[in-house]
Formats: sequence, C-alpha cells, structure tokens
Amino acid sequence: MYEQHFGLTERPFSIAPDPRFLYMSQQHREALAHLLYGVGEGGGFVQLTGEVGTGKTTICRCLLEQVPDHVDVALILNPRVSAIELLASLCDELGLDYARDTDSIKALTDLLNAHLLETHAQGRRTVLIIDEAQNLDADALEQVRLLTNLETTREKLLQIVLIGQPELRSLLAREDLRQLSQRITARYHLDPIQRNETAAYIRHRLQVCGATETLFNDAAIDMVQKLSGGVPRLINVMCDRAMLGAYVEGKRKIDTAIVVRAASEVLPEEGLDAPAGNTWWRWLAAAVVAVFVVAFSMGYWQVPPRDGAVLASDPTGKADGLAVPAKKEREAASRPEAVTVRPVETAGSTGTATAPSGTVGVMAVDAARLSDSGVDLLEQRLATASPAAASKAWSGLFGLWGMQSTARTDAQACAAAPAVGLRCLQGGGSRAVLQYYDRPAVLLLVGPGGRRVPVLLQEIRGDRARLQIDGQRLDVPVEAMEQHWFGEYRLLWKTPPGGSPVLRPGDRNPDVKWLREKLKQASGLSSIAPDPLYFDEGLKSLVQDFQRSHELNADGVVGARTFIHLNNLSRQPTVPRLGIVTAQ
Repeated sequence: MYEQHFGLTERPFSIAPDPRFLYMSQQHREALAHLLYGVGEGGGFVQLTGEVGTGKTTICRCLLEQVPDHVDVALILNPRVSAIELLASLCDELGLDYARDTDSIKALTDLLNAHLLETHAQGRRTVLIIDEAQNLDADALEQVRLLTNLETTREKLLQIVLIGQPELRSLLAREDLRQLSQRITARYHLDPIQRNETAAYIRHRLQVCGATETLFNDAAIDMVQKLSGGVPRLINVMCDRAMLGAYVEGKRKIDTAIVVRAASEVLPEEGLDAPAGNTWWRWLAAAVVAVFVVAFSMGYWQVPPRDGAVLASDPTGKADGLAVPAKKEREAASRPEAVTVRPVETAGSTGTATAPSGTVGVMAVDAARLSDSGVDLLEQRLATASPAAASKAWSGLFGLWGMQSTARTDAQACAAAPAVGLRCLQGGGSRAVLQYYDRPAVLLLVGPGGRRVPVLLQEIRGDRARLQIDGQRLDVPVEAMEQHWFGEYRLLWKTPPGGSPVLRPGDRNPDVKWLREKLKQASGLSSIAPDPLYFDEGLKSLVQDFQRSHELNADGVVGARTFIHLNNLSRQPTVPRLGIVTAQ
C-alpha cells in the first residue's frame, strides 16, 4: 500500500523469513558459531534459547545452509508429540520405512540404530534439530536423551540441537533431567538487540527494498527500541505500521509521534509480548493509549489533507550499495540485455576501475593519522563509498575471471554470467564458507549508520584480506573485515564448456565427456563407457567416490559444489582463487 509513496520495491518489514532480509547482529553470529561448533564436535546436545521473536529461526536457517554435504539433517518443528511419535517423526525425516501401526519404541529405535551405523560406515553423520523444544514433555525429553546412547565405541551416532524459548533452560534445569543437561556441549541464549543494532537493522531492511534516504529519524529509532525492547519481530511489526501511518498522513519521514501511534495500535491488539523483565512497556503502552484518547477527543489527532500528488522515488537513482535504485534504474536492472559481459581485450586488463593510490573516493585521507592495521581506513572507505560501489565490485570480480562487465546490480550480473560460461552463487555464511569455495567474492560490508556497501574480496593471505572498495584496493586484517561483515556473499563459478549448471545420471551431452576427463585427472580412475557422452551408472559411481572424498553429498549429481571442487583440483589458470587453503 505504501511502497510507491516511499519509492520502495516492496514492504521492508514483513515478518516472513525472507533470506534477502537476513541481518545478523554480533550476537546472532556468535550464536551461529556456537551451533556450528557443537555440530562439528559430534555427539551430545547443543542448546539455543531466546525470547519470542529474537531470531532463533533465522539462526536455524543459517545453520542449515552451512551444514556440510556429508551431514544428514532431520528437522522437527512440532515437538508436541509423544515419545513414540517423536521417534516416528525422526524416521520420517530420515526416509526410513517402518510399520505405520507400530507402537513399539524398541522397533523404531533398532531401525534408527541400524540406519545410523550404516551411514556412519559411509562417512556420513546425522543431526536432529528440534525447534520449540520447550514444548517437549518429560517422556519425549527422556527419549531424546536415550537417542544419544546410540553410539560406536569411539563416538556418538546422533547430534541433537535443541532450540526453544527461555522456558527450555528452566526445563533442563530440573533434577530429573540432569542427565540430559550434563550432555549439552554448547549453549547460547539470544538477547534482544541493542539500539545501534536496531538502527542498522531498520536501515538494512529499507535498503533491500530500494530506500535511497533515511526514513526513520534518530528519535523515532530511539522510540522503536524502547517500545520493542529490541525484539526483531516487534521491530518489524511496529515499523510496518509506522510506515503505513506516515503514508496515510502524507509524510515522507517517520518521527516519534508516528511510532508511538503505531505502537498503540499493534502492541495491545496483536497480543505481542515484550521480553522477559521488560514489563515496563505495558505501562507505557497504556499511557500511550490514554494520550491517544485524550488527543483524539481534543481534535489534535487529525490527518492532514493530502495534496493528491504521489511522491516519486529519487530521480537520480542514487541508491546505496546493492539497494534497488529509482524507477528507471529498476527497469534497467530487470533487463538482462542491458548488461554486457565480454572477455578482456587488452592483456592484463581487469576491467576494474582503480583510483589513484592514496585516495578515498573524493575525500583526501591523511594516512599518517591512521593505524598501520588499516582498520580506520576501512571504516572511512565504507563511509565514503559512492553509489557506484556495486557496479565496481562486480566489474572487479568479473575482471578476475578475465571478463569486462557493465552490471550494476546482482540481478544484472547473475543474468549475464551464463553467456560467458559462469554462474552466480549467492548466500549467507561465515569465513568457513569462503574457505570451502576458495573463490573471490562480492561481500556486503556494513559501514557507519548501517549502510551496506558491496566490496570485492580479492584475496586472503594469512591474517590479511585484500579488498577493493569503490574500485580502490585496501589490505586489512581479516578480523577487521569480519567486524563489518554479516555473512552475505556473491561469487562466480565456472560451468563445463557446454554451460551445464548440473549433470545427472541419464544425461547425454558433451559436458558428460568433459566430466569423465576431469574425474580421471582428479582421481586417476575412469570407467569403461560405450558412449562417453552418456552419464551411466559407472560414471555415477566415480562421481560418488569423488564426492565422498571431498565431504560432499554423495548423490551422484554434479552441481555447483562438485564443479567447484573439480575446478579447484585441476588448478586451471583461468579460475581465480581466494588464496586460502580449502578445507578438504
């Protein structure tokens, strides 16, 4: 309803878990690190708790994205089940066949044990994730504990992740559940985010939807923080209603009064709970309602007349970072034919616009005032990056592949990549993900005020990262880069000569022959094939062996990850590397 009024492409504060709106605060990153550590350790329990709306589901989704291919995941979203129903749900998630009318816990446990032993022998691991785990009853929790008794002489066969509200901590503190509590190897509790993170969170979501200016003033953000208690879900609900209120009043900026009115509408009526310990907001909300009634009765709560004009988005199209720009820019971004990607014609050219050494955008920097580490310089570069930072980052990335690009957005770059034998891979993760792919990437770094700036990560050597920001090179400590990076990345990977993004058993084309040759180079093994262009069972077996040796999902289907590993092993000079050792 209000999108056109603010020049946005869509509503920025929907509570749907859209990965494009992913914003991970520092504590969300720490929580994810705890879960990844726990999963990597093998066996026992990992516990994640937090108030309603603090981002537990977001963390769970990020965890699922980063689980290695050799790990099978069973996800249970409805834990209000009996012990036998819990076992049956686990069998369903793992694709195990069993008698649907069985009421024998032993039969299901034996089936699970046999399956876990078989997958363990194949080098695979199994993780069970239970969401809303505070709803498990005592019998089901005891059954969960007993599942960790499935083990070999050296290790547990099942890793269990429990995600729930704070009541889960109280539940596991019970005396009769102390055996389970003692097996928890990693714990983390998510608290509401702080004011500075709330400001960055709001700006992040607005930029994703094409905002070119700050819509919430500082006082409005202060009020959002106070009334929401820093709970992301409440922030979404309140900001959405506040933008609707500003639209109704014909305003382009959200101030404190609009936020207070929005809170009076959504907090009581939606039945949203503030975080535990922050019960003061109930009194504040009641006061807000009282003020609303008095003001309305006195005639002060009037909606100003609208002039009938629809305010257009920024005609200059100067959007920050990868945010969608104004109307003309958005229309151009939706037309892949408007973008060109071609091989570099001049030897040694990268197609990257490089500024003179010692300059930062249009602002001169006194290098003597900066520390040798480059931390201060990184923040200044992020603060002064131009609206063209996205196009320069993509130009630099394509340049490393020997191509020139005119792409200005993700959509344009990824639409044009297949024409030159490349594909885009976009996602969220950590440094471990970059190590896994070992490819240069466009990262979204968060600068002062929550502004997202696309930056080219060209190389990592030891503890130093080589970046290109707005076309200018900068070497900084990896830790400094990670302080500004919340996991968003985009990278390019090379397809076979025929351009196939995936190869499956049963396919017949020249890329299958290419695959045979690559596997022989990588492993020294080959299969006898009457038709080398046909993806037969012998080739599938070779692919599975290769996938197992590199901890990939051994399904015999060759996709992005398998292609990337094949290209890494062949050391093709045309394939740029990040320069860090890939975990094998």
